[in-house]
Amino acid sequence: MQTINNFSFSGQKAFVRVDFNVPLDDKFNITDDTRIRAAIPTLKKILSDGGSVIIASHLGRPKGVESKYSLRHILGRISDLLGIPVQFADDCLGQEAVEKSAALRPGQALLLENLRFYAAEEGKPRGLSADASEEETAAAKKAEKANQKEMAKQLASYAMVYVNDAFGTAHRAHASTAIIADYFDADHKLFGYLMQNEIDAVEKVLKNTVRPFTAIMGGSKVSSKIEIIENLLTKVDNLIITGGMTYTFTKALGGKIGNSIVENDKLDLALSLIEKAKDNNVNLVLAVDAKAADGFSNDAKTQFVPAGEIPDGWEGLDIGPETEKKFAAVIEASKTILWNGPTGVFEFENFAGGSRSVGQAIAKATDMGAFSLVGGGDSVACVNKFGIAGRMSYVSTGGGALLEFIEGKILPGIKAIRGY
Repeated sequence: MQTINNFSFSGQKAFVRVDFNVPLDDKFNITDDTRIRAAIPTLKKILSDGGSVIIASHLGRPKGVESKYSLRHILGRISDLLGIPVQFADDCLGQEAVEKSAALRPGQALLLENLRFYAAEEGKPRGLSADASEEETAAAKKAEKANQKEMAKQLASYAMVYVNDAFGTAHRAHASTAIIADYFDADHKLFGYLMQNEIDAVEKVLKNTVRPFTAIMGGSKVSSKIEIIENLLTKVDNLIITGGMTYTFTKALGGKIGNSIVENDKLDLALSLIEKAKDNNVNLVLAVDAKAADGFSNDAKTQFVPAGEIPDGWEGLDIGPETEKKFAAVIEASKTILWNGPTGVFEFENFAGGSRSVGQAIAKATDMGAFSLVGGGDSVACVNKFGIAGRMSYVSTGGGALLEFIEGKILPGIKAIRGY
């Protein structure tokens, strides 16, 4: 498989799929440019080799052409970070995109308009009525798949080499993330630095594990993490369950959880996961105390109570001090650490203590030689908020893509390049 370090882009036009789906405020100012900065090394490599770049991305979830989702809003920031004026094409499939791509010279860059302005990017029919027949639905899907293939073919025609640096969309079989690769031979399609780093980080955790291996899984629902938990139970030494889904496990074990968030239809599932952990000799670590509140507010009254003794009218919004110590002891003794999901409502400062404690324990373990991978929007927000992102071994830019990769799924964006 071709690699970016071994490839010379001299005289080559590269179509680079990036993930510049960055947050904007109501005046269209970028509030976090992490994803843009993460792709800059790949773009600069191509330009410094004497190549030219055609940059393609989506932004948001538009339903057709919507100006608020235009990539023109981020054009200035890309130009600033690259240190050159980046050209812009108002339509990724229009004549302007064709002509500007053809006219690109070495050292120049072009940003295409939002790929998702076209339904063909995602391969999903738009405007299909809810009461459409099975035949109509099937025909619409078939037509859109054909449109998707045609879109990928046109995008590919702009360039000589395809570079995928969009790990955040690697789990999507979209025109620009997977299908486009079919129009390039094996020597002219490759991963960018960011994409390769993401793959290496996950595979280091899952395939080249140094033990003990501890995974910390947070989040509000067991149901949203069931596949990743089941996969991890065959790989980890310790699994820390935390966040809102703690209370489903606590209730399943007979504890009182007051008004805490719970999935009552997943109590049997929680018990089965506990048994699976035992069968696999995995140390399943649950909270022993909670920081309970009398309402969902930063200013609510609070008290620390045993995890299974939350009073009626109160809800657990974070872990307690004894749990902080318990989690930290496991984390600091680990050599490989995966963190996905905070311990509580970290957005409220009064309930950020548990997540801060976990983050600091991971940082300490990393300082002592452990490999730590942090992924998922909330966990990334935590390490940034607490000022410890730089002490993690790797902070992933992927959300859903990271989770599916850890679940063991084959991601279309990765398969399209390396075949598996």
